[in-house]
Amino acid sequence: MRGTAGHPVRLRFTKRGKVRFISHRDIARAFDRAFRIEQLPLAFTEGFSPRPKVSFGLALSVGHESDAEYLDVELREAVDADALVIPLTEALPEGVDVTGAVALIDRAPALQESVTTVDFRVAPVDAHDEPVPASVLVSLLDAAAASAELPVTQVRKGKERVEDIKPVITSIELAHGADAPVLELSLSTQPRGARPREVLDALGALTGVDLAEGRVVRTAQWIERAGARIEPLEADALARTPEACAS
Repeated sequence: MRGTAGHPVRLRFTKRGKVRFISHRDIARAFDRAFRIEQLPLAFTEGFSPRPKVSFGLALSVGHESDAEYLDVELREAVDADALVIPLTEALPEGVDVTGAVALIDRAPALQESVTTVDFRVAPVDAHDEPVPASVLVSLLDAAAASAELPVTQVRKGKERVEDIKPVITSIELAHGADAPVLELSLSTQPRGARPREVLDALGALTGVDLAEGRVVRTAQWIERAGARIEPLEADALARTPEACAS
């Protein structure tokens, strides 16, 4: 998708409610349908099976919700990105809402290469699906802070290996959700990352407490440049013309 003379646009969207149980592939199909309903001037790949030039950001686990998902789509013609938000939302399944859109500079780095940190809000539950008390979570965080490492068994491409994920955890804090205590995680993605489930596994293994995922929400994604964290809609946005700003 990079390096062509098209007009790339970046969208931010949510994945909330029942739609959290559909797969990444289903989300991609939903956007493909929405683009066609709105008759966007899509750019296509070449070859025997042309496909729209669409690239998504970091994958989200099925069952997790998100306030901050992203995709880049390349168009043949320039469009008013702001004008895409409402009609695309109306053409998408309930729970998938487009919350922002910007035109990108040419040759903007791909999302999967650019995002360096992701934030999650996790509500841990016990073996009986009950919220874990705040006092227990405080003990877990104290133990993690005092430990030199947080080993966990990760499965990647069908292979298991034990990794220390403590360097991946940028921050982890206790907060209070609407119904139960939650953990706010900030996790690095490069050179490797970790899933919220793996963080809970590591904390549980360290302390002997059984932890499971309750509600998990990806709250933000960040691109780090020159020591600053930048939201992906802002990182490579094309400068608006005076005419566009006045409209």
